Amino acid sequence: MRLFHGSTLAIEKPEIITAEQGRDFGSGFYTTDIKEQAAGWAKRKAKIKKDKTAKAIISVYEFDERNYNKLKVKHFFLPDAEWLDMICKCRANTNYTHGYDIVTGKIANDNVGETISFVVNGIMRREDALERLKFAKINNQICFNTQNALSFLKYEGFEEV
Repeated sequence: MRLFHGSTLAIEKPEIITAEQGRDFGSGFYTTDIKEQAAGWAKRKAKIKKDKTAKAIISVYEFDERNYNKLKVKHFFLPDAEWLDMICKCRANTNYTHGYDIVTGKIANDNVGETISFVVNGIMRREDALERLKFAKINNQICFNTQNALSFLKYEGFEEV
């Protein structure tokens, strides 16, 4: 499976990133199987850089899906209650760990992220959030949460977008 990561640099050796603000599936290295999505991430990161010469770069990787059976993996196929609960826990507590090597599922992008922040802050019930999310267009993400998982990710190169 071909995976993409959007940034302002080519990332030949991915690392687990721990953010100050909670991320959907916790600390990890985030990729997607949607090239256009990675391009959007890269362009957004380049735009917010103080260095106006920053370039939008997509790093490309290969991951053999047969390696899933060597790892502890959680697949979220739909934005369901379990998916929402994990994202709320990860976003609310940057120290939260779920115990998976890889988590795949829908990304809580800007519109979805707003709904999730309403749940995290007690403004919206999770049942109402899930009903609202049924109509959202949500892209995919694959988060490599451990060094062991990253060892199966093979760098193929990069391209500027």
